[in-house]
Parts: sequence; structure tokens; C-alpha cells
Amino acid sequence: MFIDSHAHLEGKRYDPDRDEVLTRAKQNGVEAYLAIGNGDGPDTADCAIQLAEKYDGKPEYPRIWASVGIHPHEANLANEPADAQMLQWARHPKVIAWGEIGLDYFYDHSPRETQKTVFLRQMELARTSKLPIIIHCRPSDNSENAWDDCLSMIAEHWSASGSAGILHCFTGSVEHARRALDLGFMISFAGNITFPKAQPIRDAAQMVPLDRMLIETDSPYLAPIPHRGQRNEPAFVKEVARQIGELRGLSAEEIGSRTAQNFYKFFGLAPETNPEANA
Repeated sequence: MFIDSHAHLEGKRYDPDRDEVLTRAKQNGVEAYLAIGNGDGPDTADCAIQLAEKYDGKPEYPRIWASVGIHPHEANLANEPADAQMLQWARHPKVIAWGEIGLDYFYDHSPRETQKTVFLRQMELARTSKLPIIIHCRPSDNSENAWDDCLSMIAEHWSASGSAGILHCFTGSVEHARRALDLGFMISFAGNITFPKAQPIRDAAQMVPLDRMLIETDSPYLAPIPHRGQRNEPAFVKEVARQIGELRGLSAEEIGSRTAQNFYKFFGLAPETNPEANA
């Protein structure tokens, strides 16, 4: 049993074979996945909701939950009407998280000060909606700048709310992981944990307690070895579990089971017991 805690399957890259991708996921033991609702910006941030509705109640596919939020890449598109629309979408029964939100100083598609302003506003909206947040954090080359800013903003503006969050596709150091754990966050590992130069990520995966860990694909990005270079898909989340299992002396199935339990507990969801569960 595996749960892909973060994937983007709404894009055009999946239009020709999305049903087959989801069928393969279910056949490979993926019970559910969290569809991330960023789209191409605020106007299309209901994309995950649309997927969750389309495949709802179909036992041949994994169960799908959804998030909403404005990615830091599109922070310059945020405005008050978009905020109001997000709050409306957040009330949908399939929406269980707000994100991914945060800071990206690697691409700088939006000015950094704009990213910070929108990140703060997104945390406020998530608090209003009583939803946990999913964090995207990517620093510029050879720097910890985005990590320092992101974790400081979470400590100042989010932790006092008593709400939780997830650091998705963790790429930081052991120290960053410790700071996030101290803030009450879950740490989610993706396919890049299998890359040869990803030893810092593997070091963090050895340190993070198993009950604070999730796994993901971040599809269509970061396909794990042996699929590197291909379009990623939820079926490949087993390779992430396999790598963590090798680090921890456990099977991929045990890591899958433990992280699936973590997912259900974190979001307050019931594990699948029949095809109609949580429909």
C-alpha cells in the first residue's frame, strides 16, 4: 500500500493517457494520491478539484484528494478576487490542504518580495479555511536563502496558529529538516532522493522519524531511478519507498504502509476499507 502525497496530473502531458496512468498506479499498490491545485495560476487552481470529482467513486483508480493554492511562481498573479475564489474552492469536500505555497528563489518567476507577501497571505487564508499548508521551498544556487526565509516566516506567522504543514519534495539539509520538525511539520521525500548527488536528502531521510515522513512523486517531475528522464507518475512512488527502505533497513512495502498511515492520520482521513470509503 502506497500513497503519493503530492502529484500534478492535470497537465497536458497526461491528457493522452491519464486513465492508464491512474490504472497503473492502482495496479502497483497506490491506494490514493493528493492532487495539487496550483494549475497555471489562480484562475485554474481548481484543477485538482476537477480531477478528484472526475475519478470519484471509481475503484479501478486510486482515491484522489485535492489542494488549492498559489505557487510562488505565480505570486505576481495574486489579488483579492483570487483570494476570494480560493476561499470558495477550499470549502469543497475533496480539498484537504492549502498548497503548494512558499518561496522559490531558484527561478524567481515572481519578485522575491512579492513571493513573501503572497506566501504570508496564503498562510492567512489557509488558517481561515482550517487547512494544513504544503510548502514549496527552493533556494538559489549554493545558498540557503529561501530556506532561512521560509522557515522563519512559518515560525513567525504559522506555528502560533497550532496548525500543521508539510515540506514537500524535501531538498534541504538535516538541519533544515530538524527546524521543520521542531515547527511540527511533516517531511515529504520525492524521487530526487534516488539521484546520485542527493546524499544530503538521504541523510535527512535517515534522520526524520518514520512517523513524521511522507512520500511523493511530484509528477510529472523528478522521476526516480530507474525511470529518470521519463515523465514521472504515481506508480513510481514505490521507488521512493524502496530508497528510504534501504536507508532504514526496511522493505519498500513497510515504508509504504507507514507513510500511508501517516498520511491518513495527518489529514484525519479514514484508510480505505472498501471502494466507497471516503467517496
